[in-house]
Amino acid sequence: MRSVELFAGCGGLALGLSRAGFKHSLVVELNEQANITLTKNKRLGVEHMSDWPLCHADIRDVDFRAVEGEVDLVAGGPPCQPFSIGGKHCGPDDSRNLWPEAVRAVRELRPKAFLFENVRGLLRPAFSEYLSYLKLYLAWPGMSARDGEAWSDHLGRLRKHESARRRGGADYRVIFQGINTADFGAPQKRHRAIAVGIRTDMATEWKFPEPTHSREALAWTQYVTGDYWKRHGLASSSATVGCCEDNERFLRRVQELLLPPSEDPWVTVRDALQGLPEPSEGESSLANHELHPGARIYPRHTGSRWDEPAKALKAGNHGVPGGENILAPGDGTFRYFTLREMARLQGFPDEFIVQGTWKGPIKQLGNAVPVQVGEILGRKIIRIVERGNDNADNAVRAAA
Repeated sequence: MRSVELFAGCGGLALGLSRAGFKHSLVVELNEQANITLTKNKRLGVEHMSDWPLCHADIRDVDFRAVEGEVDLVAGGPPCQPFSIGGKHCGPDDSRNLWPEAVRAVRELRPKAFLFENVRGLLRPAFSEYLSYLKLYLAWPGMSARDGEAWSDHLGRLRKHESARRRGGADYRVIFQGINTADFGAPQKRHRAIAVGIRTDMATEWKFPEPTHSREALAWTQYVTGDYWKRHGLASSSATVGCCEDNERFLRRVQELLLPPSEDPWVTVRDALQGLPEPSEGESSLANHELHPGARIYPRHTGSRWDEPAKALKAGNHGVPGGENILAPGDGTFRYFTLREMARLQGFPDEFIVQGTWKGPIKQLGNAVPVQVGEILGRKIIRIVERGNDNADNAVRAAA
């Protein structure tokens, strides 16, 4: 399966898709520091990254028609700042809004599928009209905006086109879905908006991938069987802080289940960091694993606990983040996660090196898509496309 990766950042989504089975034909990223990180890890031969064809360029200058051969997937995370809850809320009028370039890549490459990721703020009512626009534009990417045409006017034309072509169907069936990345194997409660599109000749009917992990399953292993504590060598009597310590009603509901949940348990901070040595105050034998001073917590930003998924890592676009990137074990102490620990929470292997001293790596890791999410969604997309390929081959043989 061949793919093209847009807005690659430091490579979280691209790495997950590589693990799922995609081979990248192009990996595009503009940011200088992120490109240094990508190049460093390619040269280090990090598994699945050593053969990436990196392209350090502004996506607006990339001619995707130059990519040779058929592309199965276009993926990436268009800049999220225009739609971020913590941003200026300019949405489609923000100069950093590059969703039209993502649509152009789909138009020029005509992949069998696409996968885009963004902040959940994109799903807010304030952006509902623009979300409708993106759904229609991605469904009919060939119906380009005219020079100087406002997106709202283009939306009007797309709606008329949809009405006139309803019987004929769209080029892609598109679903935007909000997810919690913890439900897809990441040790992080990170809420994102995911767009998946499948070309209609591949599959006219398909469902958005179902979650693979759940809070209920974690609670079952912590409070019903106790297997979680045993696995970590902890006595259940001393394990007082779990995933539902502050929600007695939820805990009672789980304890009343007759059978264990079918999903895998949420992955916790303790799970993700298992095996890492204690971080050092000076130079560490493990890259990116030095303690950074200055951690502090404050109301509503109280850090992450050991025995549940971490709070969403933040990029620190408005300064180095506070409580979100902090470990608060529950004994009254707290500290920053090290860069290595943050990389673990985003699913990167220990041989992966994020370049920079602190603020730069924080931004790269905080903006990354968890590798686990890319891998799980990638595998599910591969299965849909493979079924579409089989159906097409069967149709050709039947016609012959």
